[in-house]
Amino acid sequence: MNIIRKWLRSFISLRYLPRFFRLVYQTNPWLFIANALLRLTKAVFPVILLWVGKEIIDEIVLHTTTDKLTYDRLYGLVGLELGLVVVNDIFTRFMALTDQLLGTLYSKASSVELIHKTAKVDLADLEDAAFYDKLERARRQTVSRVSLMSNVLSQLQDIITIVSLISALIYFYPILILLLLVSIVPSFANELKFSKSDYSLQRRLTPQRRELDYLRLLGASDITAKEVKLFGLADFISTSFSKVADKFYQESKQLAIQRTIWGTVFHILSDLAYYGAFIFIALKATTGQVSIGELTFLAGSFSKLRAQLQAIFSRFTRINESALYLADYFEFIDAEFREAVSFELQPIPEEIKEGFTFQNVSFSYPNNSHVVFKNISFQLKKGEKLALVGENGSGKTTLIKLLLRFYVPTEGAILLDGVDIRHYDKEAYQTLFGAIFQDFVRYYLTAKVNIAVGDIESLHDTQKVQEAAEQSLASEVIDTLEDGYEQALGKRFKTGTELSGGQWQKIAIARAYMSQAPVLILDEPTSALDARAEYEVFQRFIGLTEGKTSIIISHRFSTVRMADRIMVLKEGEIAEMGTHEELMENQQLYAELFELQAEGYKD
Repeated sequence: MNIIRKWLRSFISLRYLPRFFRLVYQTNPWLFIANALLRLTKAVFPVILLWVGKEIIDEIVLHTTTDKLTYDRLYGLVGLELGLVVVNDIFTRFMALTDQLLGTLYSKASSVELIHKTAKVDLADLEDAAFYDKLERARRQTVSRVSLMSNVLSQLQDIITIVSLISALIYFYPILILLLLVSIVPSFANELKFSKSDYSLQRRLTPQRRELDYLRLLGASDITAKEVKLFGLADFISTSFSKVADKFYQESKQLAIQRTIWGTVFHILSDLAYYGAFIFIALKATTGQVSIGELTFLAGSFSKLRAQLQAIFSRFTRINESALYLADYFEFIDAEFREAVSFELQPIPEEIKEGFTFQNVSFSYPNNSHVVFKNISFQLKKGEKLALVGENGSGKTTLIKLLLRFYVPTEGAILLDGVDIRHYDKEAYQTLFGAIFQDFVRYYLTAKVNIAVGDIESLHDTQKVQEAAEQSLASEVIDTLEDGYEQALGKRFKTGTELSGGQWQKIAIARAYMSQAPVLILDEPTSALDARAEYEVFQRFIGLTEGKTSIIISHRFSTVRMADRIMVLKEGEIAEMGTHEELMENQQLYAELFELQAEGYKD
């Protein structure tokens, strides 16, 4: 019963096939229809070719027994077979072409769908290892489903071929069908069992596969090359990789051995049944019960039918296994990523009137008992420049993530103009913000795109991109590039050129000037710049943030003091808040940190 239940569970995944083919059809209906018609027509070719071959042999035998016959019919049959072979070859090539084109189109469509779906996933989910395993399995399916499409269509084609061949065998000797089933069914059951086991193993080993991919990246990447060489990490990384790879190998080896042994046993049984049928046909021919042509037809039909059934059963196990993987993709696409509590949505205010209020906010990261914030409350007024200061781990970046709705407070609420931000559509709410993070993304695309991501809709507004570059000092970087704004950045691709950390940062800062958002967030935006460049950039930021609400995170107090107010965080609580002058007079944490940094500059 357990085996039956496992098989039933594996067959359930086949329910995704109609949906899969609807999507394939939608990528290009004409290509799909052409592929289906080619396969339907080609499906009857095998039995027709066998029958024409039988007629040719019988005609030859007839000519050996009499001299009164002409060769017209023989030539006609040979010409017919040649024509069928040529048409069959043409059909095969066009089927392969349409398979490839449809597969490429579906891969593109499913990848686009995955990208859009991932954009809706909460950051908390993406940072969860178990969830990321699910995403990794879904991502792999966008590039490996071409074979599934071809297999299913080939399956339908072979079923038609098999029906025609079975009809021919039943017409002569029905017992051959029984021998055929004996030669095929056990092998099919064996393959089906092991395909399910293989899927279960691969699913269980997803974390190890991700770890192997990561270690491979660490050991063979321009991003890590400097530290790998400097610290002599090659042996450590290769040893770590080998340990994980060995575990992966041991897990896979036992299943592979069992599959090979049982596959061999059932294949021998299949061979015995096949040759039993062949002997049966040969004996009928020796007693004159069938002609030489019929002998050739029956032997060919049985051999072809056996090969077709083996292919169809083997392909079915691959389809079943692929459908299990396909289920990973559709389950991810169908997943709902919503906050635990639903809120009645309200329209985003056309203009921020009051600002933001943190109201008794507490927060802990999912699956982590550490409390990042403990009941904090403060207000960020419209048009105010607020600086966040604190030692590493005090919660500065986490506060930004909460404000951006990357995470939801464990307790309390964040208000915009007196309304809980969870009453706003998340995507619409996030359009209120423009942000430059310390760990900004380096897009290995053109300089123009790297700047325009701050307002990607303005990608083709050359004047706006150039103005943003000039205001952020990124134009100084652009002037050094051979192809200017069209120069690819980074060394990942052949035409790319690498930038220094400070140059990358100027490019990223230009994104802030592209954004027309009313709220601007700058998380350590100048950490890679020298003191002179940093001062000039922040002077320009003051103009950029004029009339906008802004939050600045920086460890450099020379820039922090430009803010209207400074909030000092310590161990998840607000330790101090006020202007630079007020906090210096308090002689508490801010003043202490300021003096420590000032002493460092004096030295």
